[in-house]
Amino acid sequence: MPQKPKPSFEQLEASLLYCPRCRQAMPVRKKLLLILPHGSKFEYLCTTCSSTCGDKIEPDERKPRVLMQGFL
Repeated sequence: MPQKPKPSFEQLEASLLYCPRCRQAMPVRKKLLLILPHGSKFEYLCTTCSSTCGDKIEPDERKPRVLMQGFL
């Protein structure tokens, strides 16, 4: 049986995105917004005006863990 080829990359990272306030492609920085059960949600912010240019959910490779603390 032929094997499936492995992907060249896992995920892409944005370095420039269109900023609606600056009205052009601008450098962005990535900021963690939420940690979700199925992954982490990130927001891309313009480095010039700090407006949101996009977002991304990175799936968590590990299985979610539930931590419980007992009451005495």
